[in-house]
Amino acid sequence: MGIQIDLDNCIGCGNCLPACPYGLIELIDEKARINEGCTLCGACQEACEYDAILIEVAAETVEISDSHHGIWVFAEQRDGKLKSVGYELLAKGRQLADTLDTELCAVCFGHNINETEQLIAYGADKVYLIDNPVLANNQEELYTRELVKLIQQYKPEVVVAGATSLGRSFIPRVAAILRTGLTADCTGLEIDTETRLLMQTRPTFGGNIMATIICQAKRPQMSTVRPRVFKKGTPDNKKKGQIIKVDFNGESVTSRTKLLNFVEDLTERVKLEDADIIVSGGRGLGKAENFQLLEELASVMGAALGSSRPPVDDGWIPYSHQVGQTGKTVCPKLYIACGISGAVQHLAGMQTSDTILAINDDPNAPIFEVASYGIVGDLFKVVPMMIDRLKKG
Repeated sequence: MGIQIDLDNCIGCGNCLPACPYGLIELIDEKARINEGCTLCGACQEACEYDAILIEVAAETVEISDSHHGIWVFAEQRDGKLKSVGYELLAKGRQLADTLDTELCAVCFGHNINETEQLIAYGADKVYLIDNPVLANNQEELYTRELVKLIQQYKPEVVVAGATSLGRSFIPRVAAILRTGLTADCTGLEIDTETRLLMQTRPTFGGNIMATIICQAKRPQMSTVRPRVFKKGTPDNKKKGQIIKVDFNGESVTSRTKLLNFVEDLTERVKLEDADIIVSGGRGLGKAENFQLLEELASVMGAALGSSRPPVDDGWIPYSHQVGQTGKTVCPKLYIACGISGAVQHLAGMQTSDTILAINDDPNAPIFEVASYGIVGDLFKVVPMMIDRLKKG
């Protein structure tokens, strides 16, 4: 593959220069020149109105196998309880499966999981379940081996999982072993009905570009999806399905790692992913001690405590509270942003909230562009007034 400029068509307009996210294009003798280091992202080609930028794409020589069928969703668990992201993916997976006229399957590993019937109620036609004490603690090496075996045996067309710490850890290993493509941290999934290709959309270049990625010739097509991107469907407890219990050969288990202990983040009283209300703070708080004010507001409201990236980078609050492109994606009923300017990276993680209340002393802060309600004022005056009013009922 490569990129070149058609000098006959190039008029030296310069539209391609700002389009390049790496600044690799320059004008020489009124003609565009592309320097080394081009990633072939195609941004400059889209900006060119004169068809002067040509990107050569190597033809795929591998034919798509027609033996792969079905949409698979990895249903993650912790302590025997299924995580919400699995139900969210089943809602989207049901749409994808209906478009492809194929079955929707859930895959679950763990021990003493009591909610497997709920996976069927939320849309799965089949559930592949491996229940064994060895798999209770989400050890990536074992999960990798078992999921690879299942995929090789049943040959699904699409496999999706949550972009959680577990999903980000072991799903890429599965894709590497299977020698197929993987798109991480997706925010959108759709099916091209003509080609049956999975259109996988994710933000890139700091959230400034939304890239749609396809896996043309390899199967299964694999994606990890950020929690809270899709909404859970409505369960149908009358839906019928099949739970397939898969044997686990514990005698052949070998792992280079051993889980000694799992330490809960005690500062995270309410999980961000599950919270209906989130109170978040940004650099406008000034220092770490001022997060105590937001903790009090969150406590009064029964809310989770969140943060933009700068306070996390400065060590004011643990990373587990970070909301945004490099943190967690949330979709609460109410999101209160205190002293957050509204960088695009932060907005990518919370702008789908049902209601957004922004408190900032800068009337031109970008956060007000997505806010349902805005208060222009000093958060150190506004937040105490809110706490006082809430305490009075």
